[in-house]
Amino acid sequence: MTTAITTIDAVRDSIAARSATATQLAEDHYARIAAEDGPSGKSINSFLALSRDRALAQAAKIDALAQKGDPLPPLAGVPIGIKDVLTMTGSPATAGSKILKGYHPPYDATAVAKLEAAGAVLLGKINCDEFAMGSSNENSAYGSVRNPRALDRVPGGSSGGSAAAVAANFAVVTLGTDTGGSIRQPAAFCGVVGLLPTYGRVSRYGLIAFASSLDRVGPFSNTVRDAATMLSVLAGKDTMDATSSDRPVADYTAALAKPVSGLRIGVPAEYFGEGLDPEIRAAIERALDQLRAAGCEVKPISLPHTRYAVPTYYVIATAEASANLSRFDGVRYGLRAKDVKTLSAMYRETRDQGFGPEVKRRILLGTYALSAGYYDAYYRKAQQVRTLLTRDFLAAFAQVDAIVCPVTPTPAFKLGEKTSDPMQMYLEDIYSVAASLAGICGISVPGGVTSQNLPIGIQVLGPHFGEETLLRVAHAIESAQANA
Repeated sequence: MTTAITTIDAVRDSIAARSATATQLAEDHYARIAAEDGPSGKSINSFLALSRDRALAQAAKIDALAQKGDPLPPLAGVPIGIKDVLTMTGSPATAGSKILKGYHPPYDATAVAKLEAAGAVLLGKINCDEFAMGSSNENSAYGSVRNPRALDRVPGGSSGGSAAAVAANFAVVTLGTDTGGSIRQPAAFCGVVGLLPTYGRVSRYGLIAFASSLDRVGPFSNTVRDAATMLSVLAGKDTMDATSSDRPVADYTAALAKPVSGLRIGVPAEYFGEGLDPEIRAAIERALDQLRAAGCEVKPISLPHTRYAVPTYYVIATAEASANLSRFDGVRYGLRAKDVKTLSAMYRETRDQGFGPEVKRRILLGTYALSAGYYDAYYRKAQQVRTLLTRDFLAAFAQVDAIVCPVTPTPAFKLGEKTSDPMQMYLEDIYSVAASLAGICGISVPGGVTSQNLPIGIQVLGPHFGEETLLRVAHAIESAQANA
């Protein structure tokens, strides 16, 4: 097993120079997964299923191109893992749930198809919180994922497996999804980059839905440049997703070369109150000082409705989950309860056996919020507050080009620490859900470590379709960290 290659450019360059082959790189990653990623003991448990035949067939195609000296596609030979809420032919799609055990989808998600068309080698499917519901990756029916930076800590959720796989060098980049922070928070906990594109920037076709007005697909990587490369591949209109945008796709990697001097950076007072870990606060203040030194104007702003973001999110997201998850009934695919005598009993028993406690909790909450007599009081009111939160960001982005703030109130917490208290777990999303509700773009970039050597994430938020500026600011923070 050779030393891990950790960036897209390094993979492409090594294959082009014939100092490595795509096949050997894929085998190296599989060897690393076999050695360190089993579900037992103190291993990571990030991968649920491997797609070795598909991966090696793709790697052979890339090697043939390199042998002929033909131009290589942008992701040539790059080993990539796919969160198990995205469909991929030849592989299971469980969404981390028992209810979809044994389901093999007959089509690729658009994001998956785009990656493979760009030359990526798809290693397999990655563990996640059940139906992407969770902040710790402890809700998977297939076991918790551990944080590679500290094995007694959670990797974050719901895309904890995707973040952990990059942090552990099991994949160069991975795909995750973010509904209320599920890319940014795991990236912060695991010390990698996690990008949340604007809602509509990346197709959701082939994504097993949690909350359709909130779900987004995005990458994890070791560098901001790799996140930009991935977005250039993933972004664009898809006729299979009516919510995808037809706005032109920018050259996101070229944007990184532009200086940040003159950009206005907003610092929201509401994100720096009581409960924020002092070491995280200090890391963000250092990053802001570095941005000032790079010529940015740093100014205070207000997002006054922030305190309503978590309750608003947990009404809207659970209501949409209640509707989306009603399709899993044991009739067409996945788990079906045995030894039942009536159709209604089959529905009941299948859903009771197939869904885990957190999913059941959210279905019940969402069904209640949508029920007669409560719809106006809860769901409609939450949508009205969502508009106020969006207007907060629109007003802020009239004054600043980007916002810098925490991703999480604390570093990664210990496995089992918050599983018995759902409210404490939900509050982990306090700095991430507002951006999700507003549909804007965001990114978590590593910002050093705590005194206990736990990663710190710095969140950068940008306006709708403001990924170019967002990535420039994140790249400036990353560069300053490297040179500090």
